[in-house]
Amino acid sequence: MSVRVRFAPSPTGLLHVGALRTVLFDYLFARNKGGQLILRIEDTDRTRYNPESEQEFVDTLRWVGIQFDEGPHVGGPHAPYRQSERAAEGIYAKWIAELEAKGHAYKAFETSQELEEMREFQQINKQPLGYFGGDWRDASPEKVEAAIAEGKPYVIRQKMPRDKKIVVQDLIRGRIEFDSNTLPDPVLIKADGMPTYHFAAMVDDHLMGITHVLRGEEWISTSPYHWTLFEMFGWQPPIFVHCPVIVGKDGKKLSKRHGATRVLDYMAQGYMKGALKNFIALIGWAPGDDREVYEDEQELIQAFSIERLQPSPGQFDMEKLRWLNGHRIRLMSPEEILAEIEGLLAEAHTVQYWENFVDEPMPNQKPIDGKEVLGKVQFLVKRAHEDRDYVLKAIKEERERVGSLVDFGDACEFFIVADDSLNYDPKATAKWFTGQAHVPALFDFLTACCENGTFGADTPAEEYENAIKDYFASSGLDKLGPIVHPTRVALTGKTVGPGLFELMAVLGPERIKNRVARARTMLS
Repeated sequence: MSVRVRFAPSPTGLLHVGALRTVLFDYLFARNKGGQLILRIEDTDRTRYNPESEQEFVDTLRWVGIQFDEGPHVGGPHAPYRQSERAAEGIYAKWIAELEAKGHAYKAFETSQELEEMREFQQINKQPLGYFGGDWRDASPEKVEAAIAEGKPYVIRQKMPRDKKIVVQDLIRGRIEFDSNTLPDPVLIKADGMPTYHFAAMVDDHLMGITHVLRGEEWISTSPYHWTLFEMFGWQPPIFVHCPVIVGKDGKKLSKRHGATRVLDYMAQGYMKGALKNFIALIGWAPGDDREVYEDEQELIQAFSIERLQPSPGQFDMEKLRWLNGHRIRLMSPEEILAEIEGLLAEAHTVQYWENFVDEPMPNQKPIDGKEVLGKVQFLVKRAHEDRDYVLKAIKEERERVGSLVDFGDACEFFIVADDSLNYDPKATAKWFTGQAHVPALFDFLTACCENGTFGADTPAEEYENAIKDYFASSGLDKLGPIVHPTRVALTGKTVGPGLFELMAVLGPERIKNRVARARTMLS
């Protein structure tokens, strides 16, 4: 059996993490089995259809790097791949007529007011909520024909069996049983003639030869309708795989507070597609060993198995995503990193995201200014166009300390700003400049090294280290810290960063001299 899976989004909103995981599992499974991945647009809800949403899916999956074998944008033998177009061609009309002829579907003519009154009656009398037949499930042909002749609008409902145990087989959970008497009769064809998901998706899955249906576990409650439809038509049902729910680290439903957001926002935040796919794949799937890092997509494809999907909730951990992304960054050359940053800025959504960014700061944390974040990354790329070699050296020193591509804007700022524009942390200067009697002599030493040739344009980090340690040995100080920390603050404006001697080798004597001169003005 050739594996055929489908990703079938409804274009009514943005592509979020749950949908990305579904299509990623589809993609990995299809590639692992040498099968086909189909994109089908389920746009039968015309009141909520948004063409921009469909483009969102296309743009997002293009960036993520998921290729489809069939779909509205690549064609295929089962076209059209938009359900609205399939409905216009009469594909569903044939099958609903067959279902009615077999007695498994019926027309129902209740008005919205009558349905509301039915619901109120059920609530008052503590009855199960839903449509269990009303006046039309067993209506005579004459009554139905009279209603049609009067021009009454109607829907077509699935006639669920009664007094029966419906058994759905799920690959992850095994046998799931439902009491048919608790299941209302769902609408298959709406009053506007468009099919609902419950009907169109199952018909299309059959006609397109879908072998496995991967979807979220929220669809378990409606799976008996779908399973029963296949039985009513006499079709072989696909293998249903209901993927586990995604929760935050606190075990609660995933929300924006946990980091859940539009998938393209992760791109704008500087997460690379390889790291994101690696991270998403491990939410609810266990490879069978302790491995967490898949640097090559082919390794992830080879390792993937739907049999190892877990029934328990998968945890979304932003810290893990950041770690995986940082790991991938550290495997890249500075040239590769800069190319990724340049590509990131070339994406229209990156600029749009940061220019419109609204932070929800945590307690005791400074709010993030999106325009400032964007400006720093843009400045980094601008400086790279002016002095690429120098910026590459800065990136090399900072790549060990970042978790995303966007972080390089802030991390590299002290390297690339003009010497007279360097920002100094007031707490850092207060601690390491104020009342430190030895600092003026230290600054004299650093200036002299820049002027007498001790520090040259090509001086390696080791020679900077030797010079600083030789000075320390003659300073009479007990520890190296009082030498290292004021020097770092003078050159970077802050107390943390890459190795002091490495950053000095990147800055070079001219910048060191200028920054020491400016720092000297801050001494009290």
